[in-house]
Amino acid sequence: MNDNPEIASRITLGGTTTNYHDHGEGHAVVLLHGSGAGVTAWANWRNTIPVLSAKHRVIAPDLVGFGYTEAPADLAYRFMDTWVEQVIALLDALDIERTDLVGNSFGGSLSLALAVRHPQRVRRMVLMGSGGQPFPVTPELEALWGYTPSIENMKKIMDIMAFDRSLVTDELAAMRYRATARPGVQERFERVFPPPRQRWSDAQVVSDDELAALAHEMLIIHGRDDRVVPLSVSLQLAQKIARAQLHVYGRCGHWTQIEHGARFNRLVSDFLDEA
Repeated sequence: MNDNPEIASRITLGGTTTNYHDHGEGHAVVLLHGSGAGVTAWANWRNTIPVLSAKHRVIAPDLVGFGYTEAPADLAYRFMDTWVEQVIALLDALDIERTDLVGNSFGGSLSLALAVRHPQRVRRMVLMGSGGQPFPVTPELEALWGYTPSIENMKKIMDIMAFDRSLVTDELAAMRYRATARPGVQERFERVFPPPRQRWSDAQVVSDDELAALAHEMLIIHGRDDRVVPLSVSLQLAQKIARAQLHVYGRCGHWTQIEHGARFNRLVSDFLDEA
């Protein structure tokens, strides 16, 4: 019996065995996590899944290269094709024709890529601390992508994520560290974002023409004090996407769904329920 809540359902698609969470009934909502070291869908969304699954079917996969999803050791990561193909294959396998998307950071960039390439598969979108516009890689983002495993280093990068450092508990740091210390995990992580790292931020940029063509209702959320992805990215997205609305939380870093969890869950629930 598995006693690790981060490991849930598993399905093999095109040589990749995806670990994913599947809760609730109703219109589908896919939650896409960020790209920090030790990240899993459960670590990102454990406080959001119970709320959204009260009215929706919530799907939260570990993306290829992260968490407990298994892929060939020699997999060549193709930005953003690898992850777009994984999510579409998962939707097809689960017989989900159309879904809402909630994307955190890198998951927000992936949500945009999915909407641009497969607009008919997406209904509404929530972007949180998302990439998708040009910005110089911050020292904090460089530190996240350049992480090497130790409890001390994990605490340092988690301090970067939150405005309120009290949220960075020893228990949370230990959980994230253990995820990075599993055999082969660090080697896999280093292959996703090898230096020089500016190119991987640039690879997530969506053109102005592509943004202008998006017809989806979109909620954009950002922490005013985010040191990983600057608020300017969300300001640009809100200006360029026709049906976008922007909500900025003060005293909030890159962890909106954790730092302002109850507010985040209400805001997202109300936005999705409008449809």
